[in-house]
Order: sequence, then C-alpha cells, then structure tokens
Amino acid sequence: MSYLREPLTVGGLTLRNRLVLPPMATSKANPDGSMTDELLAYYDGKSRGGALGLAITEHCFISEQGRNRVGQPSVADDAMVEGLAALAEVFHRNDVPAVVQISHAGAASVVPDKELVGASDVPNPTATSRIPRALTPDEVADIPHQFAEAARRVREAGFDGVELHSAHGYLLNQFLSPLTNRRTDSFGGSLENRIQLHLDVIRAVRGQVGRDFPLLLRLGAADYIPGGTIIDDSVAASLRFQEAGVDVLDITGGLSGYTRPGPEGPGYFSELSAPIKAAVSVPVILTGGVTEPDQAERLLAEGAADLIGVGRAMLRDSEWALNALRMSQ
Repeated sequence: MSYLREPLTVGGLTLRNRLVLPPMATSKANPDGSMTDELLAYYDGKSRGGALGLAITEHCFISEQGRNRVGQPSVADDAMVEGLAALAEVFHRNDVPAVVQISHAGAASVVPDKELVGASDVPNPTATSRIPRALTPDEVADIPHQFAEAARRVREAGFDGVELHSAHGYLLNQFLSPLTNRRTDSFGGSLENRIQLHLDVIRAVRGQVGRDFPLLLRLGAADYIPGGTIIDDSVAASLRFQEAGVDVLDITGGLSGYTRPGPEGPGYFSELSAPIKAAVSVPVILTGGVTEPDQAERLLAEGAADLIGVGRAMLRDSEWALNALRMSQ
C-alpha cells in the first residue's frame, strides 16, 4: 500500500496525493512585489507533470509595512490580482491545486532603512539585533483587516486556498512566542492572549472569503530557545485555531526557523506534528528533511502527519514528485 498515493479532501478541495510543495522564498518578484516571467517560469517548472497533491507559494506580503524583503511577491494591493491570476493559471494548467501563503514580517523584515515593527520592542532572534517599535493597539486591530483583504485577492485571482504564516519569526509568530511578545494588553501574557491576534485574523479571513475556501495556517510549533514556545502551547493553540475555522495545520519551527537544533533526519519536525495531529481532527502537514519517497511513506504510516512537504529535494530536482510517485507504486 502506498500512503503517498492516497487522496485527501481538505476543506472541500480534493488532493490527488499526499505530496506538498512547501513555501520557499525565491526573491524573483519585481521590486514592487508584482509578478515576473521568471517567477511564473519557476512555479511552472515545479508543478509541471501534475504530480503534486498541493503547492503552497512562497509568503507574500499583506502590506508595505509587512514586507519581508525586496523581491518578495505582494498581495497588498488590488493591482496585484492580475499577476496572481497568471500564477494561478500556471498551477491549474499543470493540474495542481495551489494556495498562496500570506504574511506580515513584523520585526523579521530585512528591507534596508525600513522601520521595524513587532509585537513588542525586543529584538527578533531570527533576523536582526535592531529593536522594533511595538505596534500600537490601533495598529494591531488593523492587522486582521489586512490579512482578510489579502485573502480576498487570493480568492479573486483563482487560487484554491490561502495559508496564514505564523512561523519562522514573522509577525503572528512574534505574537505567539513569549520571547518576542512582552505586551501587557489583551494581546500579551497568557497563551490565550498571545493567540488572540491569530483568532481575530482567522475570523476576519473567514468573513471575507467564506467557509468554503480552504484556510491553512503554518504554525511555528516550538522555538527551541529557552523561554520560548513549546509543543504543549502549540497543541492547545492548534485546537483553538481549528475551532476558529482553520482547515489544515502546517507544522514547522518557530523562532528557530525551518531548522531545529540537533540532527536533521527525515521528518525532523515530526516531534511537533505528531502530537498536534493526535489532538486535532484537521489534516496536518509535516515538512523537513525528507529526501526519499520511502521516508515520506514511513512518516505517513506512523501517523506523524497527513501530508508531507518536500522542500530542498524538490528545489534541486523539479521531477522529484513524479519520480517519487513512480517509486511508490
């Protein structure tokens, strides 16, 4: 039996198999974040052949304040919908369902000479020693609207879903982690307060795109830094995200980024994804360290996740998914 070849229904969207192209930054967009032929060609190459169960684009900024880097794609303006639609067409021409990951970088921005903002005025360990300005309560209150408008553009462009980025030290992750969230208002302190912005964003996005549009959330489930987020926090948070309307949880590292301390064997974040999968009823994605099809099969068989993201191997070899499915027959 091949677990990789099993179809899966996600929020009304049927995936032909369990292989996921995870979000990986390319810096191939125009300086203003608009689409380029180079970016379209990159995703065409990665999805050609239709072997992927799902593709997730690199993270796209929801506002100029939330831009992470020059060359990052934008979902911050209605003028970007035309280019996004061209990208959606690339995936669909290759018969691959695709979702757009959307983000606010917060204090993880590396744009030169840009004012850094974050959950609190403490340095972000994933980015720079510069100290960000803490977002005001009014600014925090506007973040859900920015995410919701970005999600609307994603749907209008013809994509199959949208993913919220709350990992790798970006803004939502900064609110979740006690290391970067020192707020004393209703968005800081207890875990429930630290995920309040997430819940507000989820509800705002749902209000904009409806219940039938798949909503994923990439969760940095542990920081691997003393005093940071631990797996118990993320299991509890995942249950709340599911309750609020998230269809898929995409598990990775928090302030540690897409790596963790120690050996990085196949599925090295399975120590995070497995307990979350055991707690929730929505599908869970695991990415990290998978380079061979049998490794993905084993992780699925062991119940570490429902879907397997393969990043660096697919980055090196655009036919990895095609070959993996042939080997899994």
